[in-house]
Order: sequence, then structure tokens, then C-alpha cells
Amino acid sequence: MTGTVTAILLAGARPIPDPLAQAAGVAVKPLAPVAGEPMINRPARALLEHPAIGEVIILTQRADAFAADPATAWLAAHPRVRFEKGGQGIASSLLAMMDAQALPFPLLLTTADHVLLDRAMLDQFVGEARGADIAVAMVERATLLARYPQSRRTWLKFRDGWWSGANIFWIGSDKARRLIALWQEVEQDRKKGWKVLAAFGPLALIGALLRISTLRGGMARIGRRFGLTARLVAMTSPEACIDADKAEDVTLIEAILAAR
Repeated sequence: MTGTVTAILLAGARPIPDPLAQAAGVAVKPLAPVAGEPMINRPARALLEHPAIGEVIILTQRADAFAADPATAWLAAHPRVRFEKGGQGIASSLLAMMDAQALPFPLLLTTADHVLLDRAMLDQFVGEARGADIAVAMVERATLLARYPQSRRTWLKFRDGWWSGANIFWIGSDKARRLIALWQEVEQDRKKGWKVLAAFGPLALIGALLRISTLRGGMARIGRRFGLTARLVAMTSPEACIDADKAEDVTLIEAILAAR
């Protein structure tokens, strides 16, 4: 499976100023330091070092900022890395890029603040996502809290547990375009779980609220509704859902990295 997956590393800026970027005095959040270097460097290296990953596309509004920073200039010079212009939303940027060029499938998406991304996470995700039109990595609450009870996440409640996103996504074919378009509509409400669920139809929303639906079953049902194969990848690593979103996240991440 060497080099067959194109990775998209999301490194854009939100419309409102990011506290981590402001505190660090950098142009965009992915340049904010974590454990002594810009946070984007670690997930970028993890992707480039994995045998399944071929090209890495960095989606951002500020490619110039990465080229100008001595600590990230290596990305602009790397033969397997290229920068693409991002918009104000992940889904809209992805759709625009898919319309403008023939992106090779499968695609793996992750974020520049996924500082703890490593070989084991990518091994599990790529291995379980292959064959799906779309797949989403999630971590069940018990998995995270057993090791990091102090970590605070946004949870979606289902019959098979409470789940939080791990910021790793799989787009296996062009069939996923319909779901990406729907995600574009609800992107601004991604932290409001019930609005996201409602966008996938009343059965998904009611099933989650009444706990009569498992997340795995719900994803499979959503896939059937859209004529594609949708899959949950339940990550075994609790670190998979710890991203550098807040100052306390950075403190935890730095402690984890120091212990490795």
C-alpha cells in the first residue's frame, strides 16, 4: 500500500482571531509552538514518514507564512508537499479543490493541530478505512478518560457510547461529494452535535437523542441513504482525539510528548 493515499493537511485560519496564534504572535495557529516547534511540523512528519502516504497537500490561506518561517520552510521545499489555497470552511475548500483538479482517491484528511498523530494511529485508520467511500475516526469517552481524565472534549451520545472526533477523515471516492456538500451546510454548527445530526435526517437525530441508535449503525445507515459506504473507525489510542485547540490542550500534549 506504499504511497497510495493522498493526505490533505488542514492548516487554515478561522474568521475570528485564534487565541493560541495571538498568544504566540504568529500569523496562523499552525505556526504556534508546541513542545518547541510549530505545531504543524509533527503531523506533517507523521504523514510523510508513513508508507501509505504519497503526496501531502497543505490547505491554507497563508502559504507565505509557512515559507517565511525558518522552522516550517522545509515544508515549502519538500518534494512531496504542495500548498493549496484554502477558503473560510473545510468543506467548501475541499469541494473547490475537488472541482478545480483531479484529486486522486483515496484522500486522508487531518489537521495541523493534531500534534500527537503518529504511525500507530495512521496504521489503524488506513487499515480500517480502506474500501469505504467515507470514514471518520472517533474516540469513545471511556478510552480517553481512562488515561486522561482531565481532558475536555465535545461528545456525541449514542447507545454504544459517547464519542468525540479524532480529526482524521477518509474520502475513498467521488461518491463522498454529497456528504461533503451537506457538511458544508452545517460546518458552522460542528460543535453543536444535535444540529450536525439533524442534517443527516430525523432518524439520526431521534436515534441519538433516544439512545436507540449506535454510532456504527447510524453511520452505515447514513451511508446507505446517500448510496455509499460510510464507516466509523473507533480509534484505540486515546491521544487520537487530543488536539491543540486550547492552552490547556497544549500543556497536556507537551506532557505526553515529554513522556514518550
